[in-house]
Amino acid sequence: MTHAGSSSFTDFLSGAAPELLPGRRALPPGLSADIAPHATTIVALTYADGVLMAGDRRATMGNLVASRDIEKVHSADGYSLVGIAGTAGIGIELIRLFQVELEHYEKIEGAMLSLDGKANRLATMIRNNLGAAMQGLAVVPLYAGYDLDADDVAKAGRIFSFDVVGGLYEETGYDGVGSGSLFAKSSLKKRYRAGMSREDAVRAVIEALYDAADDDTATGGPDLVRSIFPIVTTATAEGTHRLSDEEIGSVARAIVAERTSTAG
Repeated sequence: MTHAGSSSFTDFLSGAAPELLPGRRALPPGLSADIAPHATTIVALTYADGVLMAGDRRATMGNLVASRDIEKVHSADGYSLVGIAGTAGIGIELIRLFQVELEHYEKIEGAMLSLDGKANRLATMIRNNLGAAMQGLAVVPLYAGYDLDADDVAKAGRIFSFDVVGGLYEETGYDGVGSGSLFAKSSLKKRYRAGMSREDAVRAVIEALYDAADDDTATGGPDLVRSIFPIVTTATAEGTHRLSDEEIGSVARAIVAERTSTAG
């Protein structure tokens, strides 16, 4: 059972050690949502050079702040990004498994999966977690990447959303997931423009997360005291790149200063 003949690492693990998959573990009866930290708001938008994804840093457990600096946005591979909302522990495990899934496919097949293929693989992994999701341990990711096969470079940045049963949907322009996404998407609806520069896109997502934190207690705003700021990562023809805390902090402080001067 240790022969990795399949290009899918998840399929290989299903046969070799299914108990290691997030959705295959036995759970006690009843809802389990209150026993684990939950991650919240993730946003993504396309811009002139590709696509950008950002997430706040707060995880909650009931009415408590479980973590102030959780990292919810990660590079899935060299040209795509994934962020998670929902049960934090399972979400982070799902991201790691997805990263291995894409790396395993490339090693076995000698080629990279298409962006659509990657999104479909992630949808299958979410569907496999349905049992846990029905008991309150749901994970809903947001996936985005730079499509190397796109005919039009202006449309190479793409965003995919999912539902809890693994439904896959391609979004246009921007999207968000998590408890604060309603407010974040309302903010992006006013600020998004096709073909935005990177600087404008970065400011738009940080403003969107600020607006979400203003109305959603589970979303964390920029923490100027502790210098904890949103994670912002891009995917372009050159690959993925996480912006530095110094760059994001500079934008966040400027936004806070502007809003302070026009409070109310």
